[in-house]
Amino acid sequence: MSDPVIMQIRERYSTGRRIRDQQNQQQWDSRDEEAALNGLQSRKHKPEMRAGLLAESSAVILLLGFVCLLWILVLISVQQLISSSSPGHFNALRARKHLEQITSVGPRTVGSPENEITTVNYLLDQIEQIRSESKTGPHFITVDIQRPTGCFSLGGFTISCYDHVTNIAVKLQPKTSAQHFMLANCHFDSVPNSPGASDDAVSCSVMLEVLHSLVNLSMPLKHGVIFLFNGAEETKLQASHGFITQHPWAQQVRAFVNLEAAGVGGKELVFQTGPENPWLVQAYARAAVHPFASVVGQEIFQSGLIPSDTDFRIFRDFGNIPGIDLAFIENGFLYHTKYDTPERIHTNSIQRAGDNILSVLKHLVMSEELADSSKYHHGNMVFFDMLGVTLVVYPAHVGTIINYVVAVATMIYLGTKCILTSRVDQIFLPLCDTSVLMRHMLCAAGRYICELVCAVCVLILSWVFTLLTVLFVALLVKLMGRSMFWYSYFYAAICLYGSAAVGIIVLIHTLAKTQCRSTGRVDLAELFFDVSLLLWCCVLLFLTSHGWCSAYLPMMMVVFPLISKLLLSRHFRARGATLQYSVLYLMGLAIPYIHIMFLIRVIFEVFTPILGRSTSETPPDFIMALLVALATVILSSYFIHFIYLSRSTKWILAVLGSVFTLMFVLVGCGLFFPYSADPSSPRPKRVSVQHITRRFHSLNGSLQSSDSGFCINNQDYTGMQHITPYIPQINDSICTLCQEQLPYYGFPRFKRVYGDGGCDDVVHARVQLPEPPTEPHDVFLSLFQEELVSSGS
Repeated sequence: MSDPVIMQIRERYSTGRRIRDQQNQQQWDSRDEEAALNGLQSRKHKPEMRAGLLAESSAVILLLGFVCLLWILVLISVQQLISSSSPGHFNALRARKHLEQITSVGPRTVGSPENEITTVNYLLDQIEQIRSESKTGPHFITVDIQRPTGCFSLGGFTISCYDHVTNIAVKLQPKTSAQHFMLANCHFDSVPNSPGASDDAVSCSVMLEVLHSLVNLSMPLKHGVIFLFNGAEETKLQASHGFITQHPWAQQVRAFVNLEAAGVGGKELVFQTGPENPWLVQAYARAAVHPFASVVGQEIFQSGLIPSDTDFRIFRDFGNIPGIDLAFIENGFLYHTKYDTPERIHTNSIQRAGDNILSVLKHLVMSEELADSSKYHHGNMVFFDMLGVTLVVYPAHVGTIINYVVAVATMIYLGTKCILTSRVDQIFLPLCDTSVLMRHMLCAAGRYICELVCAVCVLILSWVFTLLTVLFVALLVKLMGRSMFWYSYFYAAICLYGSAAVGIIVLIHTLAKTQCRSTGRVDLAELFFDVSLLLWCCVLLFLTSHGWCSAYLPMMMVVFPLISKLLLSRHFRARGATLQYSVLYLMGLAIPYIHIMFLIRVIFEVFTPILGRSTSETPPDFIMALLVALATVILSSYFIHFIYLSRSTKWILAVLGSVFTLMFVLVGCGLFFPYSADPSSPRPKRVSVQHITRRFHSLNGSLQSSDSGFCINNQDYTGMQHITPYIPQINDSICTLCQEQLPYYGFPRFKRVYGDGGCDDVVHARVQLPEPPTEPHDVFLSLFQEELVSSGS
C-alpha cells in the first residue's frame, strides 16, 4: 500500500476511535449522574467503582458460601442405614453381637489362648449353627481347620517364619458342587493391648453374617465361596500365606475380597484392585449398594506412601489371584490402640459394609467372568464414586482417549483466543491488504501469548511463595516446640497454614493487578482463567502420558470449567462479573470441586493419623503444611479469577492476616495440646514400652553381656517431650546402640523391622536402668492321661 493510502487509513481509524471514545464518555457521564442520584460519588472521583467488577464483600460471600455448601455436602454424604431382618438380607444387629462376643476376650495376639482357643471355638460354634440351617437349603458347608508352617520373604532381607498358625476355612457351595470359588478373607487376631474391634473383628463379624445370608438364599449359587478366617495377620501376613500356598482349596480360588481396617468404623473404601482384571471393578460398580472407591487411593497406596500392607499382597504375589481390597479408614487415631472397641463402630457402618460385601459376592458367584477370568484379564480401570451415590467406571484406554481429546479441545480454545484477540478494528479491516492484516494479527497473537506466559509466571510464583511461606511457618512451629499441635485440633492447622496460604496467593495477585493497570480487570480475569486452564491441561497430559488412571481428576478440572466458560463467555464480555455470571460460573465448578474436596477430606482422614505413628525424621508439621498448601493451591486455581474481578482485596488481606496472627499466637502459647484422653474422641500418643532382659552370647554359646530394663520405642516425632515432665526418670535412661551384627540389631521387639537399611530402619529406643530382670516362673508338666487317637481326627 502507498503512503497516502496508509495515512488515509490511519485518519479513518483515528476518527472511528474518537467517535467511540465520545460515545463511551457520554455513557460514563450518564452513569455518573445515576451514581449521584443513588447517593454515590462520581466515578471520576471513585475510579475503582467500575461496571463489571464485584464488590469485595460480594466476592467473599460468594466464594465462602460456595466452599461451605460443598463441604457440608461432603460431610453429610454418609448415608444412615437401617438393618433388615428378612432372610437373605444382611442384618447388622446380628453382626454386632458377633463383634461384641469376639472382642469380649480382649487382645488376641497370635499364639495366645484368647486367639488360638477362645476365638477359634466361638467362630466354629457360630459356623456350626449356620451349617445346621443349610441342611434343608440348596447349599452345603464344609469346614476345615488349617495350621500351616512356613517361611517367606516380602523383599529386602526380611524373612517371616511361622509355625502352626490358625486358619478356619469355610467352603459354601451348591449341593450340585462347584469348580470355581470366590475367596472372602478377614483376620481375627489383634495387636497387643488392643481389642481389635475394627482391625479386624468387625470384618469377621460381617463375614459370619454374610455366610448366614447366603445360606438362606432359596436360589442356588452358580459358583462357590470360601470364607477364610485367618488368625495371624498382624505378624506380617503369615496365615494368609499358609492358606494360599499350602491349602488344597486355594487351587479353586479365582478371585478374592479382602476386608481390612486402617481406622475405626466409617465407610469401607475400595483402595486397591487387580492386578488388571477390570471385570472385578465393574462387578463392584454394578453390585455395591453404597459404593466408595477411588483409583486415586489405589495409586497412592501402591506408591508406598502409606506404611502398611494387607493380605491382598499375599494373595496377589503368592497366589497370582486378582482381588478387591477394602478397609475402614475413619478415625485412624484409634487404630491399633486400646480404644479400638465395639462401641466406637456404628451399626450403620456395619450395615453398609455388609450390604456391599453381600451384594458383590452374590454378583460375582453368579457371573460368567469368575469361571474363566483369563478372558477378561487384561486392562486397567478408571473408577471413582460421587459422594457414595454412584460409581463411575470406564477402561483406562478409553480414559486415555478422553484425556487427549480434552487436551486438544483446550489447545483449540486457547488458539481461538489468540485469533480473537488479534481482530482488527472494523473500520480499519476493509482497507488492509493481506500482509498488513497478517502482520497485525501476528503481533496481537504474540502479545496475547506474552501476556499468557507472564500470567503463568505470576501464578507459579504465587504457588512457590505459598509453599515456602507455609514451610517457614511450620519451621517456626517446630522451633517453638509446638510440633503436632493439629493432631487433636485439625481445623487449627487449616486456620494457621490455610490463612497463610490464601493470604500469600491473594497478596501476590493483588500486587500483579496493580502493576497491570494498562490491561482491563475483566481482561486480566479472563487471562488468569486461561492460565489455570492451561496448567491443568499440562497436568492432564503429564499424568496421561505416564499411564496414571488418576488423570481423570485434571480432566474434570478442565472439562467443566471450559464448558461453563464457553457458555458464559458472551455474557461476561458484554456485562462483566455480574452476580448472575458469578453464580453460574461457580455452578460450573461444582461437580469437579465437590469431588476434589471429597478426596481432600479422605486424604486428610488417612494421613493425619499416620503422621501420629510415623517414626520419620521429617517433622510432620512440614507434611501437614504441605498438604494444606497443596489443597489451597488446587482449590484456588479457578478462584483467582475473582481476585481480578474484585474491586478491592484490602479487607480480605486484613482478615486473613488477623486470623493467621491470632492462630500463630495461640499455637505459640501452647493452647493446642497434641494429644487427648477425651473418651468421646481420644487422640493417644503412641509409645511402646517393653520390660526386657537381654543376653548376648558368642558363637560358642558363652555369655558375653547382659542387661535389663524398659525398652521404650517412641512412635511419633515429639519423642518423650510431653512425657518426661510426668516421668522424670526417663531423663536417666540410656540410649541403646544399634548393633547390626546381632539378630534384630539387638532389639527384642515384637514389632517387625521394615526394609533393609540396617540401623536406619530401626526405631530409636531407650533402656531405663536399673530395673530387675524379668524371670519367668518355672513351669512343671505332669502327665495325667494318655490316649491314642486315629490320624486326622
